[in-house]
Amino acid sequence: MITRVLLFIKHRLPWLWQLVEWLNAHLYSVLHRRAMLSHMQHAFTEFTLEGFIFRPVDDVDLPLLAALLERQGDERLRYFRPHGFDVPSLRRMMANPAFLMFGVWDAQGNMVGYFFLRCFWNRRCFVGRLIDQPSEGKGIGRVMNQIMYHTAWWSGFRCMTTISKHNQSIIRSHKRNPYVRVAGQLSNDYVLVEFLEHPPSQSSSGL
Repeated sequence: MITRVLLFIKHRLPWLWQLVEWLNAHLYSVLHRRAMLSHMQHAFTEFTLEGFIFRPVDDVDLPLLAALLERQGDERLRYFRPHGFDVPSLRRMMANPAFLMFGVWDAQGNMVGYFFLRCFWNRRCFVGRLIDQPSEGKGIGRVMNQIMYHTAWWSGFRCMTTISKHNQSIIRSHKRNPYVRVAGQLSNDYVLVEFLEHPPSQSSSGL
C-alpha cells in the first residue's frame, strides 16, 4: 500500500513528492545508509566482470553520464525516465543520500552503463539500469543486477521496479526469471515487480 501511494505521489503530485523525498532522505540516512553502503562495497567486490569496472558515480563522472544518456536517443529512453538527464539534474540526484548512482566503464575508460538504487526508509528500494547499445550482450546487465539486488537483500530491503506492459523486451526477459514476483498492477499499464532472493513457491502471474 505504501509503495502504491509513493508512486501515485511521484507521478501525480510533484510538489508533494519533493517533500516526500526530503523527509525520506533524512530518515533513510539515519536508519539505513551506513549499513547499506557497507553492503554495497561488498557487492562491488563480490560481483565483477573482466574488462569492465563497476563503481559508484562521482561528481566528476556526471558529464560522462549525461553524455551516455544523451546518445541513447528517445526510443531507447522511452521507458527509462528516472530523473532529468542534464548535469544539474544529475547533481541534484547525487545530493540525495537515498539515491545511489553507479556506473560501468570499459577498459578504455568509456562509460558504458548506468544503474541505481532509489531507497526508502521503509526498507523498499527501486532499481533501474541502462547499458550503452554497443556494449549490450557482454554480461554487463547480469553484474548490474547482482550488485543492485544483493546490496538491497543484504541490507534487509525489498528490491522492486515498475515495468510498462508495452515494454515487451523487458516483459519477456522477466518472464524467464524465476525470482520475479508480480507485486501489483498499477495505473497506465504499469506493473509493480519484486525481485526475490529465493524463488517463490508458486510462479506469479501478471506479466
